[in-house]
Amino acid sequence: MPRQNSAALNFLLNRRSRPAKTLVAPAPTRAELAQLLTAAARCPDHGKLEPWRFIVVERGAMARLADLTSQAGERLGKAPADIAKGRSQFELGHLAVVVVEVQTPSEKVPPIEQTYSAGAVCLSLLNAALAAGWGANWLSGWASHDAEFCREGLGLAGNERIAGLIHIATESAQPPERPRPDLASLTTWVSE
Repeated sequence: MPRQNSAALNFLLNRRSRPAKTLVAPAPTRAELAQLLTAAARCPDHGKLEPWRFIVVERGAMARLADLTSQAGERLGKAPADIAKGRSQFELGHLAVVVVEVQTPSEKVPPIEQTYSAGAVCLSLLNAALAAGWGANWLSGWASHDAEFCREGLGLAGNERIAGLIHIATESAQPPERPRPDLASLTTWVSE
């Protein structure tokens, strides 16, 4: 029988993201965030390419990104409600870590595995924040897929894209449990 880490397993079985709109100040300090980023960086990374990087967006930068979201929405012809929703994650945000996927040419590690690694970093950061007692949520949104917004707002290069925006701050309300996947309908067992 393997040696079980019951506390870690219990955390994973009961983890629940916190809606970003319910997060309030304070957010983690830079020192507190460094520990979370260290945990996130311990993710699967085939070939040790480190096909991701972090951009920490602090409260002072949120208004600028909200304004850029409005400009992008107008340029893209988004409905006012979509623009307002896109703005809100920055208007309400206290701290967000942008996990940037960095595609690196490799003969051994295909692009899709680099994408998976960036996604693993997002989940690891989200779980590290929750385990440390913070409220956290993994968001993206239409603006995060707009190359002009990414270039102007965050300085992303042509081989980079946003894998996720992980909002981290203090939880103001515990969300209700939500329905979970039906494992029996999603699982296939192969014995032969």
